[in-house]
Amino acid sequence: MKKLLLSAALLLALSVSFTSCRDVKEKAAGAADAVEGAAKEAGDAAGDAVDAAGDAVESVKEATGNAVDAAGNAVEGAKEAAGDAVEGAKDVAKDAANVVEEGAKKVGDAIK
Repeated sequence: MKKLLLSAALLLALSVSFTSCRDVKEKAAGAADAVEGAAKEAGDAAGDAVDAAGDAVESVKEATGNAVDAAGNAVEGAKEAAGDAVEGAKDVAKDAANVVEEGAKKVGDAIK
């Protein structure tokens, strides 16, 4: 009877250990699938992040180019305005000189 009990216990232990190994193998396979899926999703997210960064760089380049163009136009406008102001100042100075000269002639004629 002792041998029978020991044999039954041994068979029970072996069946539990085989079942246990099978469960572990299945769970390990499930975990491997989960890790593979997570790695794929991380790769996709990294690719999306790279694309977004590239788009952001292109937007910054375009905005910088537009700002440089606008600054160049502003400089050209300022140069033209300064040139116009100088010409206007010359014209005003000439007119003022003519008025002073005419006034001096009138004063000179009045004194005579």
